[in-house]
Amino acid sequence: MPLTDTAIRAAKAGDKPYKLAGGGGLYLLVNPTGSRLWRLKCRIEGKEKLLAIGPYPDVTLAKARERRDDVWTAIIDGGVPSARKRPSWEEAIAAPSLPLSSSTQRVSGARRL
Repeated sequence: MPLTDTAIRAAKAGDKPYKLAGGGGLYLLVNPTGSRLWRLKCRIEGKEKLLAIGPYPDVTLAKARERRDDVWTAIIDGGVPSARKRPSWEEAIAAPSLPLSSSTQRVSGARRL
């Protein structure tokens, strides 16, 4: 039976966290606090990955399924979805840093003496 919006709204918090399967590795984690979080479980290069998609009211069932499909497309194309979030080391080094104010430069210069 496919997951429906009615079933998600009817999900109540229990003593332990539980999952509602959405298909294709997608599931909704219902926590004892009442929060509902979308998660996607997949295997990349033989390792199991757990990707967070977002909280239920902000991310609807349709959007969660769309993001799941995007992730699977990226995996098929050879990419790692979690790597897109973080800049590479070279990009972080090349990014311009914020200019220091003159007062900060004076303080740091005074400490060196």
